[in-house]
Amino acid sequence: MSIKIALIGAGSGTFSLNLIRDMCLSKYLDGSTLCMMDINEEKLNTAYKFCSRFAKEIGIKFKITKTLNRKTALKNADFVINTAMPGGYDYMREGWNIAKKNGYTFGGSQHIVHDESFWINFHQYQLMESIYLDMQDICPNAWMILVANPVMAATTYFNRKYPGCKIIGMCHGSNNAKNLAKTIGLDTSKVGVCCPGVNHFLWLNEFTYEGKDAFPLLDQWIEEKFPQFLAEHPEKSRGIGLKGVDLYKRYGVFPIGDTCVPGGGSWGHFYHTSPEVEAKWNEDPTGWYEGYFERGTKRIADMNAAAFDMSKKITDTYKLVRSSEPMIPVVEALAFDVEKKIVVNIVNDKGYVEGVPTDFNCEIPAIVSARGVQGLHTKPLPKPIQAWMMRDRIAPANMELEAYTNRSRDLLLDLICMDPWTRTREQAENLLKDILDMPFNADMKEYYK
Repeated sequence: MSIKIALIGAGSGTFSLNLIRDMCLSKYLDGSTLCMMDINEEKLNTAYKFCSRFAKEIGIKFKITKTLNRKTALKNADFVINTAMPGGYDYMREGWNIAKKNGYTFGGSQHIVHDESFWINFHQYQLMESIYLDMQDICPNAWMILVANPVMAATTYFNRKYPGCKIIGMCHGSNNAKNLAKTIGLDTSKVGVCCPGVNHFLWLNEFTYEGKDAFPLLDQWIEEKFPQFLAEHPEKSRGIGLKGVDLYKRYGVFPIGDTCVPGGGSWGHFYHTSPEVEAKWNEDPTGWYEGYFERGTKRIADMNAAAFDMSKKITDTYKLVRSSEPMIPVVEALAFDVEKKIVVNIVNDKGYVEGVPTDFNCEIPAIVSARGVQGLHTKPLPKPIQAWMMRDRIAPANMELEAYTNRSRDLLLDLICMDPWTRTREQAENLLKDILDMPFNADMKEYYK
């Protein structure tokens, strides 16, 4: 059996490379096709060149094609993986600079100074829905796998508007639960974890080692070895750092993945109320993001150079090691009935996560197979964490979706008023006006009345 995977936003070389590597290591995809699609011809050609050379060196048995035409990519597709983000990071950072001039900053600013900024989300909703509607015409039986943010809000939007849609949201943040286990010296093959919640707000509340409760081992490590770990790892804004450990001591569950680091919005804002407070907790989200963007730029430059350097094999630098990305495991499970337990973003209609509305998407482990995606019920999170989750993740997303669905500028203003850095409605109004006046957002300004 052969299938077709359409990769939308293939010019994002990192995702393309990981997808190619994982496809090469799959024993199920012989004879299948990967169609790489992007609207940026230069980026697409470079990513295609790199991936084609990489695949050829390995001796793959599947076909790689490229196209600038989305409908061509979707034709006969069985899976559509969306990694695209209109405007890339440039417009997000431009908006951040405007926000900072209006008194906003990192630290729990989930819909403003974060990569789920409301102006970026608007363009993402527009793009994602246009892809989905094209799929209904061209490949109505295909699964859509959303990788680009906002995973939580977008999957919630689709499940509300198109009940029963074949859409899964994916994020690799939950992988950090095993990284925590490795950090404290455990053999991860003997570790069991569960960290339920919503995207970018996950908490480790089940942790076993060799079938026994492993939280006492974590407590012992924090007491005896954490100070030495901090001395050896002085990097700021670490997931396993002063902030993460403090949250664990407060609530008895450990923040996982992007929950409390800049990649997830640097929750909670009370660790970021001043430079002095940030210094106390060894937090520097501005520096973290500068490093993130620098590493991303270098990674793309290195891949571009490798793509056209015919004097060297790409596989000499980029090894054939399966990534931690969940996309190909999901494809294998759904297409070839290879039952797997995978963390996914799906609607909480069966009450998988206590405290999450039943029409809102949660992030949980699920059994994935040809039968579909069957969510697993999880142990309830502490009530205080449920309260924070509703206040800082679910409620703002609901406000944004109401604003988007009703094309309401007033509700969009209410979203800004919910941000922890908003002090007055006038401040929020000034920010909204400045953001809507960005040339990139002309259609957004017209959309919200």
